[in-house]
Amino acid sequence: MAWLWLIGAIIMEVVGTTSLKLSAGFTRLLPSIGVVLGYGAAFVLLGQALKGFEVGTAYALWSAIGTALIVLVGVVFLGESLNPAKIAGVLLVIAGVVLLNLGGAH
Repeated sequence: MAWLWLIGAIIMEVVGTTSLKLSAGFTRLLPSIGVVLGYGAAFVLLGQALKGFEVGTAYALWSAIGTALIVLVGVVFLGESLNPAKIAGVLLVIAGVVLLNLGGAH
């Protein structure tokens, strides 16, 4: 069940971050509401996920997967560019998560 909470938290964080971009500095009402609701839900769901995960593992997964997804959203839906530096950055974040998980493996 913790995985479902974590996946929900990641999705809501991506919704919040995408809404933040679309809010144009909080000058557009609906995306601004999306920021508050998205991030609020993300933290509630992450809190539930922490009942079944170590905090370092959950946060590493949340931030790494969220980062990769928001880059994808930016490229696919917001017309942002994708270049070797961005790809390398995402891969390094994912590699860091793998190393954190390996270091904490029991």
